[in-house]
Amino acid sequence: MSTYPSHTKHSILWPFDFGVTETEYTDQYWRSLCYFNIYRLMIGSGLLIVTWKFEFANFGLHHYALFIYAGLGHVLCSSLSMLLIKLRFPDFNSQLTIQVVIDIVFISIMLYASGGLQSGLGVLLLVSLSAAGLISRGRLALFFASIATISLLLQETYSVLTVDFYSAQYSQAGLLSMAYFAVAWLAYQLAKHTLASEQLAKERGIDLVNMALVNQLVIQDIQEGILVLDKDGNIRQRNTYAEKLLDMNSSDGKNQLLRLSDYVPEITDRLASWQGGSNISFDLLRLAHSNALVRTRFLPIQADFRNGVVIFLEDMGRIQAQLQQLKLAALGRLTANIAHEIRNPLSAINHSAELLEEEQLENNTNPRLVRIICDNTQRLNKIVQDVLQLNRRNISKLEVIEIHEFIQKFLEEFCHTEKINTNVFIVDGSKNHLISFDRDHLNQILWNLCRNAWRHCQKQIGSIRIELSTGANENNVCLNIIDDGRGVDMKQTKQIFEPFFTTATGGTGLGLYIARELCETNHASLDYVEDSPGGNFRIICKSSQPCL
Repeated sequence: MSTYPSHTKHSILWPFDFGVTETEYTDQYWRSLCYFNIYRLMIGSGLLIVTWKFEFANFGLHHYALFIYAGLGHVLCSSLSMLLIKLRFPDFNSQLTIQVVIDIVFISIMLYASGGLQSGLGVLLLVSLSAAGLISRGRLALFFASIATISLLLQETYSVLTVDFYSAQYSQAGLLSMAYFAVAWLAYQLAKHTLASEQLAKERGIDLVNMALVNQLVIQDIQEGILVLDKDGNIRQRNTYAEKLLDMNSSDGKNQLLRLSDYVPEITDRLASWQGGSNISFDLLRLAHSNALVRTRFLPIQADFRNGVVIFLEDMGRIQAQLQQLKLAALGRLTANIAHEIRNPLSAINHSAELLEEEQLENNTNPRLVRIICDNTQRLNKIVQDVLQLNRRNISKLEVIEIHEFIQKFLEEFCHTEKINTNVFIVDGSKNHLISFDRDHLNQILWNLCRNAWRHCQKQIGSIRIELSTGANENNVCLNIIDDGRGVDMKQTKQIFEPFFTTATGGTGLGLYIARELCETNHASLDYVEDSPGGNFRIICKSSQPCL
């Protein structure tokens, strides 16, 4: 998400680019120049103290007074440079050039006054040249090395011409000049890498700022309250939705930190419980500030929650309102389907009644017409019962059920009521698993699925098989009801759980739809397995430890 194109790095101003404007020199440049000038002041003062107080033999050997005057001049110019740096006048390049030239001139004079290169003062220029190259980011580095080399050679030549019995040291001067250029080139390379690093850091900084702004925008716009707490329980950050849920003013806590325990003690208690055991699950919480019903979630900022916690407040009122809108839309579609389904049997009843009216002259009523009326009336009653059952599906009483024993008793009742031979059913699974389910709901679901299996199977011994097994997750139990029929047509697999879809004559089309809704009420799932040779419906429900 970088705002800089890739070629930006190649547009950096390298050494010897004198087209730099003064606005490009930030406080960092001037601060570096100030430190460099402090070094120059310390070197000049140190040379004076060592020569004057301790009478160091090599310094000022040829001309003592000239050495002292040169040292005083160097200290005076360095002090004046400190004032100019504070005034920032003249410009940065001019001040750096003046300071380096002053070092070259005065150190060259000290070299002459000390008897030439044998005094060792020429090494001081190496530090000045390297520092100047780094401060200027490589600019003028080789230029300063050239001036230092010329000054060194001129000093050596002048010493040969003016000092008696002076032996020329051009070889040492050449080696030292090479060292000047080597140090300047090294400063150039280091400055190049420094500029590249600074440019990259600048790009990354802009990227981080943009990312922070995007994150802040997402956090503020998300439809969920977010609180960020530090290790002391202070609210460091919160979004607008959290302020709405907690009835907080946006100006609260701007100048001082708010403690969560002082403002929302009920959430503080939950946080303490969560810190004691992070796997704990909480019920919905009614906030006293806004009377909102929320679900709380806690997430540690790092691996250790003692470094800070993020608290998520999910507004259940908003979710319930959305669910209510979905229910109303579904109810509208359901009502239209009911009206359509009721219209057909009512038409049959009406037509049969008209025929009965035409046969009033006869003493005996046609029994076929009466049967039609009764059958369609029963169908209407079944539809009404199924619709009423939809309204009661959210009421469940979960209990621990031994599923193997429950199925055995269910099959006895089912076969007796439907007048089916019990040999038709085969139950696989030796372990008696414990599941959490509403007993009445499970009975209704199995009754519907077994009735469908009996309707489509070949009605032979072992035509319907009920398999019990542990799911991929050890906390789940799979219950498969498989028949040896032809199964569901591939084109209809996506419709079998829709309300009022049926392929059976006289069916309401609500059986599988209600069965799936009841499974979801009990935190289970009901699906049709398409890869099975016959019809195969699978229920996956929660379980505890398997009961051996």
